[in-house]
Amino acid sequence: MDIATLIGLLAGMGLVSSAIVLGGSAMLFVSIPSLMIVVGGAVSATLIKFPLGHVVNSIRVAFHAFRFKTSTPVELIMVANEIADLSRKKGVLALDAYETPDPFLTRGVQMLADGYKPDFISKALKEDMEQSLERHTVGQKIFRAFGESAPAFGMIGTLIGLVQMLNTLDDPSNIGPAMAVALLTTLYGALIANLIALPIADKLELRSNQEVANQQLIIDIVTCIQQGLSPRLMDEMLEAYLPHSKRGVLREEAETQPAENGG
Repeated sequence: MDIATLIGLLAGMGLVSSAIVLGGSAMLFVSIPSLMIVVGGAVSATLIKFPLGHVVNSIRVAFHAFRFKTSTPVELIMVANEIADLSRKKGVLALDAYETPDPFLTRGVQMLADGYKPDFISKALKEDMEQSLERHTVGQKIFRAFGESAPAFGMIGTLIGLVQMLNTLDDPSNIGPAMAVALLTTLYGALIANLIALPIADKLELRSNQEVANQQLIIDIVTCIQQGLSPRLMDEMLEAYLPHSKRGVLREEAETQPAENGG
């Protein structure tokens, strides 16, 4: 569970709700026609832009914003050291039953154990990475499209409300409900876009970039293991994926490893 996403969403909704309640009756801000115009219009526009299957799949992809869990580059490189050490001592066949914390790394290790050629492994993993990136990109586009459509339909609802209000100027009792539709649709559109749809699209883009970076690291890890590089040399090659503040962790691990083995 991504705490930042959950806190941001709950805090935003809580602050807006508190401002509404403190300013008067909360029921003044409830309008079913306004919700129908904004949500229904935004969903309809999104369905016109994208196939139904992609829209449904984007909902599943959106859970990455809340349930995203991945290994850090440091953790992946440390696991790679263990795999490389095992491969050098017992051969690649010993990797057949090796369990890793990352499914993408597990697939690469299994392909190593099965004896596939380096070019085939690299191509297969890169194709898998590109397909995953494409799925995530479509999910981001769908949420951005929804976020762009919601304020537009909020303005459409405002125009509808103004037309209704202008047609009932001779009856003051109808002016209030028409004005409420006019204003609340704009409010709903702005809230849905800026508090839900667009932030989720941005978070999905961030998660996708993190996943692609990890997968590229894993491809290089598998290549290094297949070349029979020592853990120390592999660390030197892979530390480019780490910020400078984290590179000392690998060096400390490399320095303590011989002492542990010797003890």
